[in-house]
Amino acid sequence: MTGTPIPAFAPRTPRWALDPYRFHGVDDLDRQSAAPAVDDADDYALLAPRAERRPSFTLAATDRRRLDLHAALTTTGVAPLPGDLEAIDALSRLDDTTVRSVLRWITSP
Repeated sequence: MTGTPIPAFAPRTPRWALDPYRFHGVDDLDRQSAAPAVDDADDYALLAPRAERRPSFTLAATDRRRLDLHAALTTTGVAPLPGDLEAIDALSRLDDTTVRSVLRWITSP
Protein backbone atom coordinates (compact mmCIF):
# COMPACT_ATOMS: atom_id res chain seq x y z
CA MET A 1 0.00 0.00 0.00
CA THR A 2 1.24 3.38 -0.87
CA GLY A 3 -0.22 6.39 0.74
CA THR A 4 0.58 9.70 2.19
CA PRO A 5 1.40 9.60 5.88
CA ILE A 6 -0.82 11.73 8.07
CA PRO A 7 1.20 14.25 10.04
CA ALA A 8 0.85 14.00 13.79
CA PHE A 9 -0.69 17.14 15.24
CA ALA A 10 -0.87 17.95 18.89
CA PRO A 11 -4.42 17.29 20.06
CA ARG A 12 -6.49 20.40 20.64
CA THR A 13 -8.30 20.79 23.91
CA PRO A 14 -11.95 21.75 23.39
CA ARG A 15 -13.04 25.06 24.91
CA TRP A 16 -15.51 23.39 27.29
CA ALA A 17 -12.68 21.35 28.79
CA LEU A 18 -10.93 24.53 29.94
CA ASP A 19 -13.64 25.39 32.45
CA PRO A 20 -11.80 26.76 35.53
CA TYR A 21 -14.36 25.18 37.86
CA ARG A 22 -13.87 21.79 36.25
CA PHE A 23 -10.08 21.89 36.09
CA HIS A 24 -8.65 23.94 38.93
CA GLY A 25 -5.58 25.94 38.03
CA VAL A 26 -6.68 26.84 34.51
CA ASP A 27 -6.89 30.59 34.68
CA ASP A 28 -5.70 31.77 31.29
CA LEU A 29 -9.04 31.56 29.52
CA ASP A 30 -9.92 34.02 26.83
CA ARG A 31 -12.46 36.30 28.52
CA GLN A 32 -13.55 37.85 25.22
CA SER A 33 -16.20 35.19 24.67
CA ALA A 34 -17.81 35.72 28.08
CA ALA A 35 -21.39 36.94 28.14
CA PRO A 36 -21.71 40.71 28.49
CA ALA A 37 -23.00 42.16 31.74
CA VAL A 38 -26.73 42.82 31.92
CA ASP A 39 -27.72 46.44 32.22
CA ASP A 40 -29.96 47.07 35.23
CA ALA A 41 -32.13 49.36 33.11
CA ASP A 42 -33.05 46.38 30.92
CA ASP A 43 -34.25 44.35 33.89
CA TYR A 44 -37.95 44.66 34.71
CA ALA A 45 -40.67 42.70 36.45
CA LEU A 46 -43.32 40.99 34.36
CA LEU A 47 -46.91 42.04 34.75
CA ALA A 48 -49.41 39.66 36.29
CA PRO A 49 -51.58 37.87 33.71
CA ARG A 50 -54.99 39.39 33.13
CA ALA A 51 -57.88 37.35 34.51
CA GLU A 52 -59.95 37.63 31.33
CA ARG A 53 -57.18 36.00 29.29
CA ARG A 54 -57.02 32.89 31.45
CA PRO A 55 -58.27 29.64 29.94
CA SER A 56 -61.89 28.92 30.77
CA PHE A 57 -61.39 25.21 31.46
CA THR A 58 -60.31 23.45 34.64
CA LEU A 59 -58.08 20.44 34.98
CA ALA A 60 -59.53 17.06 35.73
CA ALA A 61 -58.94 15.92 39.30
CA THR A 62 -56.61 13.14 38.11
CA ASP A 63 -54.46 15.59 36.13
CA ARG A 64 -54.34 18.06 39.03
CA ARG A 65 -53.22 15.31 41.43
CA ARG A 66 -50.60 14.11 38.91
CA LEU A 67 -49.18 17.64 38.65
CA ASP A 68 -49.19 17.98 42.44
CA LEU A 69 -47.25 14.72 42.80
CA HIS A 70 -44.69 15.76 40.17
CA ALA A 71 -44.31 19.18 41.81
CA ALA A 72 -43.82 17.65 45.27
CA LEU A 73 -41.20 15.21 44.00
CA THR A 74 -39.38 17.94 42.09
CA THR A 75 -39.46 20.30 45.07
CA THR A 76 -37.88 17.70 47.34
CA GLY A 77 -35.21 16.93 44.72
CA VAL A 78 -36.46 13.47 43.74
CA ALA A 79 -36.42 13.04 39.99
CA PRO A 80 -38.95 10.42 38.88
CA LEU A 81 -37.40 7.61 36.88
CA PRO A 82 -39.17 6.33 33.75
CA GLY A 83 -40.64 3.38 35.66
CA ASP A 84 -42.00 5.71 38.32
CA LEU A 85 -44.40 7.40 35.92
CA GLU A 86 -46.80 4.45 36.08
CA ALA A 87 -46.77 4.65 39.88
CA ILE A 88 -47.50 8.39 39.75
CA ASP A 89 -50.38 7.72 37.35
CA ALA A 90 -51.77 5.06 39.69
CA LEU A 91 -51.48 7.38 42.68
CA SER A 92 -53.16 10.22 40.82
CA ARG A 93 -56.23 8.01 40.26
CA LEU A 94 -56.74 7.69 44.04
CA ASP A 95 -59.01 10.01 46.03
CA ASP A 96 -57.93 13.47 47.25
CA THR A 97 -57.49 12.42 50.88
CA THR A 98 -55.05 9.65 50.00
CA VAL A 99 -53.07 11.85 47.63
CA ARG A 100 -52.88 14.63 50.25
CA SER A 101 -51.43 12.10 52.68
CA VAL A 102 -48.85 10.95 50.14
CA LEU A 103 -47.94 14.56 49.39
CA ARG A 104 -47.52 15.24 53.11
CA TRP A 105 -45.23 12.19 53.40
CA ILE A 106 -43.15 13.37 50.45
CA THR A 107 -42.77 16.96 51.59
CA SER A 108 -42.37 16.45 55.34
CA PRO A 109 -38.84 17.15 56.59
